[in-house]
Amino acid sequence: MEIMNIVGFALVVTVFAVLLREGRPEMALLLALGFGILVFILVLGKMGTIINLFRDLTRSARVDELYLTTLLKILGIAYIAEFGAQICRDAGEGTIASKVEMAGKVLILLLALPIFAAVLEVVVRLLP
Repeated sequence: MEIMNIVGFALVVTVFAVLLREGRPEMALLLALGFGILVFILVLGKMGTIINLFRDLTRSARVDELYLTTLLKILGIAYIAEFGAQICRDAGEGTIASKVEMAGKVLILLLALPIFAAVLEVVVRLLP
């Protein structure tokens, strides 16, 4: 039940952050950033299992591994952009957060272009 540990630790960090925010807002931000990085590292360790499962499924379905790699890159960009945007929002910088999200969306679209092209090729071949 790792989620219980993470949530419990999050509640403790939240209480400290609320108390610090009044007198030392920069320390509250650093505390939140540190907690976010810690959770990210903890969860990142679990990603290996998920990636291996997807890789095995890709091989058994005889799908080009390029698609899996692209999908994993897209997921990585989405998570990192969301993490960065939330940190910016925690610092009170909503405008910067929206720019981080926009950059993530553009990069995701750029990575997805080869997949769109492959799908379009299949559709064109199926049409008479």
